[in-house]
Amino acid sequence: MSRIGRQPVAIPAGVTVTIADGNLVTVKGPKGELTRQFAHELTIEEKDGHIEVTRPNDLKRIKALHGLTRTLIHNMVTGVTTGYEKVLEVNGVGYRAAKQGKKLVLNLGYSHPVEMEDPEGIETVCDGQNKIIVKGISKEKVGQYAAEIRTKRPPEPYKGKGIKYDTEVIRRKVGKTGKK
Repeated sequence: MSRIGRQPVAIPAGVTVTIADGNLVTVKGPKGELTRQFAHELTIEEKDGHIEVTRPNDLKRIKALHGLTRTLIHNMVTGVTTGYEKVLEVNGVGYRAAKQGKKLVLNLGYSHPVEMEDPEGIETVCDGQNKIIVKGISKEKVGQYAAEIRTKRPPEPYKGKGIKYDTEVIRRKVGKTGKK
């Protein structure tokens, strides 16, 4: 059996989980509400303050879905209680980030500023001119939006200029050397 799929998902106080027909799981908590449809082959049930995911057989596809479903439900519960955040750093001379209402304005060395509208359920906060914090209750959406911001100017290996995650390590290369 899946080691992750076997573990029950604890439901903390202040969180309500409803499981409708067709494995439609809705999680409500202090930060908001998330809804997701899961595979109909699996059985999702609530037992004394825990959610358990069980599978009917050991087919490869069902085994893969078992652990995935449990992890997605766990991420939903974590999202509505504590939320998720990704921190991005803007490095480079003249590179900076600023907020204008719901827009994130990035000056990244292009001839024009790059403007990005915050998607529904996601909030960006600028901490100074070189730090962007992406917050939300959906781990998937937070990660996707942070990746979209990073693609506007990925870090380059020579000077390290660009937008990188705060935990990311850029492998630096040695530049050109002059002829003798």
